[in-house]
Amino acid sequence: MTTFSLNKIGQIHINVKDVDQATAFYKDVLGMTHLFQVPGMSFFDCGGIMLMLGLPTSAEFDHRSSLVYYQVDNIAAAHKTLVERGVIFTETPNFVANMGKRDLWMGFFLDTEGNTLAIRSYVPKGTKPE
Repeated sequence: MTTFSLNKIGQIHINVKDVDQATAFYKDVLGMTHLFQVPGMSFFDCGGIMLMLGLPTSAEFDHRSSLVYYQVDNIAAAHKTLVERGVIFTETPNFVANMGKRDLWMGFFLDTEGNTLAIRSYVPKGTKPE
């Protein structure tokens, strides 16, 4: 008997108020691959996961987004690049957890809609990302 589990993200929806402005931010500032845009929605490929920026379709969906964590290889380099592009970090990358043979580091920033997003990276145990 197979056990059912939700273990793969297929799409993430982030609410926005201005689709064009948000599309430019995710495409030009964050460097994500833009797939297509239709009225009220814009879609990106994020490592095989579809990211949708969209206007809320009703009052019950009109809220800030869930937190999305972007995995990066080099958190220090990613942080530097994003800051150079004008991204505002609410928390610079820092040690979060000992994961055994490596450490988990995270940094948090805002998009144009005030949604909190994060970058995360595994680094060799006991070292500081450079």
